[in-house]
Amino acid sequence: MAQAPVILWFRDDLRVGDQPALLAAAATGAPVLPVFVADDAAAGDWAPGGAARWWLHHSLATLDAQLRLLGVGLRVYRGDSVAVLTRLAAATGAGAIHTTQGVEPWVRALHDRVAAVDGLTLHTHAPDLLYPPGRVLTGQGTPYKVFTPFWRALQTLDPPGSVPATPTRLAGVATPPADDGLSALGLCPTAPDWAAKMAPHWTPGEAGAEAALDRFLDQRIAAYETGRDHPGVSATSALSPHLAHGEISPRTVWARTRARCPDEVARPFLRELAWRDFAHHLLHFMPDLPDLPMKPEFKAFPWVDDDRALAAWQRGRTGYPIVDAGMRQLWQTGWMHNRVRMIVGSFLVKHLRLHWRLGERWFWDTLVDADLANNAMGWQWIAGCGPDAAPYFRIFNPVTQGEKFDAKGAYVRHYVPELAALPDRVLHQPWTATAAQRAQAGVRLGDTYPHPIVDHKAARQAALAGYEHVKAAQRNAA
Repeated sequence: MAQAPVILWFRDDLRVGDQPALLAAAATGAPVLPVFVADDAAAGDWAPGGAARWWLHHSLATLDAQLRLLGVGLRVYRGDSVAVLTRLAAATGAGAIHTTQGVEPWVRALHDRVAAVDGLTLHTHAPDLLYPPGRVLTGQGTPYKVFTPFWRALQTLDPPGSVPATPTRLAGVATPPADDGLSALGLCPTAPDWAAKMAPHWTPGEAGAEAALDRFLDQRIAAYETGRDHPGVSATSALSPHLAHGEISPRTVWARTRARCPDEVARPFLRELAWRDFAHHLLHFMPDLPDLPMKPEFKAFPWVDDDRALAAWQRGRTGYPIVDAGMRQLWQTGWMHNRVRMIVGSFLVKHLRLHWRLGERWFWDTLVDADLANNAMGWQWIAGCGPDAAPYFRIFNPVTQGEKFDAKGAYVRHYVPELAALPDRVLHQPWTATAAQRAQAGVRLGDTYPHPIVDHKAARQAALAGYEHVKAAQRNAA
């Protein structure tokens, strides 16, 4: 008697290498039906943003090609996941579904709904983390809320699981049900095709992830510890969008880095992988992380409503070159250097006093590496209300940040070319350039480049005054 098929349900684990759900499905020996369901209703507010949707389209195409090399193709659908999976199970006789665990609240709720369907057994497999949530806990068995002790505890564990071999062949369903087709998912922009400017910067898919890791280990990791804070230097891994879409597993990244690099070279990078685990660990135990401050007293902060200031920030027209360079890099490439993410984030919540959730939402829509846990933790950290947060009163000066981390101006000159001809010493504060310097460089403040939309000193004082409300609320709650 023929074995009943199993459904292999992909979500943000779009690869065949070190894919626990795929390995488990293959181990059954049953025919496998690989499936992806675009279910924006289940994701709600956290359905993929525009940049991530563009990436997802290309990642699904490459995953389908990889699966076809194994003997099966990917079926893609748009709709309610429970309804689609139930229909496919009925059409094929499948009784089991294999998928990857997720920490996002909406994913966990969706898995509960699928698991409740009569006649279907849902098997969830190891999440795309170094260690699953609950593996790294305090001595009292509680979740860590600070990264440094989390990192120390993580290092005492056995190394992340070894990377298993990828099956060379999967048995497929004899007559796979018709799907909606990738183009019907509507993931790519049409007119105008704003994503065209991002395409030259990226190679979505597992092969692109493997190439990015090799390039980093061969050419960049030696300079990572000293160069990663300097956006004008190519010292970072560029793996974040590949990790966000599950095109490479963090276990693979960890294992290869350990195998190819001395400990002192590998450790700073591996620590950043652990930060990713920490973010997902927090979201697992604190599902309100994207919406509510971890420090509840920050609900009292007097945030400002200013649509014009928000638009200037989004468009890279604040008058502060390092901030504008970062926001333009984001718009042009779908990505932003991590040091600059901190600078532009600090500017939004502390110079403009706009709510951190506005930045969180903008990043969600414009980042190709948008990840709910990382995004929420990062913005709460910047705003001073989250884990391991920089104190709110630590307010980055965008001029000195630019001068420190982009001293020669390579980053600003690339993304803010209208300032390129200014001398280094005034590049990060063009309003201090002499009239002759501005004329020679073709810079007309208020015309070719904006005046600063806020004064740093005044903005800092206003932010600190707002923080007094937070401290008062904390005292009153005590």
